[in-house]
Amino acid sequence: MSFLDKFKAQAKKAVDDHGDKIAQGIDKAATTADQRTKGKYSQHIGTGQAKAKEALDKLDGKKDGDVR
Repeated sequence: MSFLDKFKAQAKKAVDDHGDKIAQGIDKAATTADQRTKGKYSQHIGTGQAKAKEALDKLDGKKDGDVR
């Protein structure tokens, strides 16, 4: 098993164990960024948030949080 395979397995396990907390972190980061930019980039932040959650869902194959 190569280094990348081991890393992917560890990342998958972390997402399986803590996917809900990771999704909450994504939401919190998006909210903070939106507040600090005073809503100027809300659409872009929302798109990034959605893509991050989609990637999270692809990694473990289940919905860990609602996409905005």
